[in-house]
Amino acid sequence: MQELVCTTPFEWKYQESERPVLKDGMAVLKIKQVGICGTDLHAFEGTQPFFSYPRILGHEFVGEIVEISSESNYRIGSLVSVIPYYSCGKCVACRQGKTNCCQTLSVLGVHQDGAMRDYLQVPIDALVYDEQLSLDEYTLLEPLSIGAHGVRRADIKKNDWVLVVGAGPIGLGVMEMARIAGGQVIALDVNAGRLDFSKNVLGVSHTIQVGQEDVMARLQEITKGDMPQVIIDATGNKKAIDHSFQYMAHGGKYILVGLQLDHVQFSHPEFHKREGTLMSSRNATRGDFEWVMECMKKGLIHTQDFITHRTKFNDVSKHFETFLDPAQAVIKAVVEFDS
Repeated sequence: MQELVCTTPFEWKYQESERPVLKDGMAVLKIKQVGICGTDLHAFEGTQPFFSYPRILGHEFVGEIVEISSESNYRIGSLVSVIPYYSCGKCVACRQGKTNCCQTLSVLGVHQDGAMRDYLQVPIDALVYDEQLSLDEYTLLEPLSIGAHGVRRADIKKNDWVLVVGAGPIGLGVMEMARIAGGQVIALDVNAGRLDFSKNVLGVSHTIQVGQEDVMARLQEITKGDMPQVIIDATGNKKAIDHSFQYMAHGGKYILVGLQLDHVQFSHPEFHKREGTLMSSRNATRGDFEWVMECMKKGLIHTQDFITHRTKFNDVSKHFETFLDPAQAVIKAVVEFDS
């Protein structure tokens, strides 16, 4: 089979390898589509935490079952997605059902080789299946589940003001799930095109462009002085993360979905007087995947709105760097494999 390796930042290599030999408790998938995530882009640039080279990228994908252990109830030929966060099942987090933040978590495409290859062997218990989902829905299931997990962490109440900082692919997924949860969403970003997408495609009622508007004044105007009860960062940008503490309502919550490499800094007195809650949101659980699947089946999420760019597996090395170019206005790029 053929696989694509990111050997070092900004360098790709196609190479041949042996197709996986089926093991007990496992399934072999023929990869059909792989979504390109911010994690992949950062890995290509050399700015992704918890990452080492060489690495086969790809953790949001759909595949067809071509081989599977006999003890499984899954069928050959079924399309499936995969929860790409492999946990130990024994540590303190796993014992509480928080497998998404296992002490020894290993993520496909980050800590171990991912799906940018013809065939991939995965544990049966990581499979996600619903016969009603399309290829594109399966492909977007993982990134939308990241947003779903952050929204569930926030415990959004109906009509809460929810400020989503960052209108990239993960931020847009957060907006979708926050809307479905009953929040009144406000999108904040520097990119006018992304904000237009938030408003015109996703139906976000309020957008604020950093650098062009007085953010504090606009938030006070929109919320009638209350300020957002929930802030969710999806930028992974230190300046944006530190700066957004001031926007939180008294009694509010701040959830960090985005990840950056430095310290988080904020005024303790300002945070304390608000009795603020600060939490991180890492990966997603099976419950998050199931929530997103139900929303897809009910027609609450339109995956075709997110996918703006497509490329063939054999052309990834030629096109990948263009996905980093803001002028390309990429929301979600998808890699297609030959049938």
